[in-house]
Amino acid sequence: MKQILTKLFNYESLSKQDANEILSKIANGEYNNEQIASFITVYLMRHITLEELMGFREALLNLAIRVDLSEFDPIDIVGTGGDGKNTFNISTLSCFVLAGAGYKVAKHGNYGASSVSGASNVLEYFGAKFTTNETTIKKAIDQSNIAYLHAPIFNPAMKHVAPVRKALGVRTFFNVLGPLISPAQPKYQLLGVYSLTMMRLYTYINQIIGTNYTLVHSLDGYDEVSLTADTKILSNHQEIVISPEKMGFSRLQQAQLSGGDSIDEAAAIFKNIFENKATEAQLAVVLANSALAIQTLCPDYTLEECKAIALQSIESGEAKKSFTKFLEIYN
Repeated sequence: MKQILTKLFNYESLSKQDANEILSKIANGEYNNEQIASFITVYLMRHITLEELMGFREALLNLAIRVDLSEFDPIDIVGTGGDGKNTFNISTLSCFVLAGAGYKVAKHGNYGASSVSGASNVLEYFGAKFTTNETTIKKAIDQSNIAYLHAPIFNPAMKHVAPVRKALGVRTFFNVLGPLISPAQPKYQLLGVYSLTMMRLYTYINQIIGTNYTLVHSLDGYDEVSLTADTKILSNHQEIVISPEKMGFSRLQQAQLSGGDSIDEAAAIFKNIFENKATEAQLAVVLANSALAIQTLCPDYTLEECKAIALQSIESGEAKKSFTKFLEIYN
C-alpha cells in the first residue's frame, strides 16, 4: 500500500491490472482502515481514470455473488449518489412506477452514504428483507415486475470499505463504481451522475460493456433529472441539453425535492407518491425520471408518451400494487 500511495501522491495513475489487484486486496481485508481511507482520499482530490475504474469494476465483479436475470431483460434506474442534495428516493420510486407500467426492473441499491435515506433504508423501513436467493429474486421480478439487489450482501467483500465510507461521509469513487457492479448486469440502465466529467467516463464504459444507457445530469449538480435546472441527457440515441419547460414541467426549487431529516419523513413521501397524495413537484420529478427510463427501453416512444405511461402507472394504482406485491415477496 505504501508503494501504491507514493505512486498516487506523485500524480501517477494505476493500470487496469494494478487497480484490480489493489481493490481485490482491500476487499480481502489485507489493509487497515487508515490505509483504505488514505487510498480513497486520493480520489477525492483527482479524477479517476477509465483504466482505474475498469480495473476496480473487474475486481468487484469477480468477487460478487451473481444472479442471472437475463430472461427478464430488466432495466436499472440508479444514481451515483453523493451529490449532497438529500433528495427523496426519486430513482427507487421511478423503479416501482416502471414496474407498475409492466416493465421489468432489477434495482441495485444500498444504504444512504451521504443522504438521510438510500434505497435500502426506505425499503427496509417498509419491511423488506434483503436476500441473495435467486428463486426469491426471480419470483419478485416475475410477479411484481421488480427485483431488489441490496449491494452489501451481493458484494460481501465491500464490508472492509463500508465503515471507512461511512466515517468519511462524503462522495468517494465507490459511488462511481456502484452503478457498474450490479450482480445482474442489466443491459438497460438510466443512470444519474453528479458531474459532466463522470458523464463522459460512464459513456466510455457503457460503450465498452455494451449497455443500452441513458445518462442524466442536472447542470446544477443533481445526479438525476431534478427539474431545478437544465438537464444534460446522453444516450445511445441522443445527446441534448433540455430545460424543465421543454420537458413539459415547471421549474422547481431545491427545497421542493428534500427527502427530509429522517427516514420517517422520506418514507412518508414514498408512500404519498403511490397514493397520489404527493406534491406537484414531487410527482413531476418522479414522472420525469420514469419517462426517461421508459424511453431507454422504448426509444421510439416520445417523451410525452412515456410521461403518460408513467402517470397512468401511479394514477391507476398499479405502481402501488407492484410495491405491495414486492414487499409481500421480500418479507
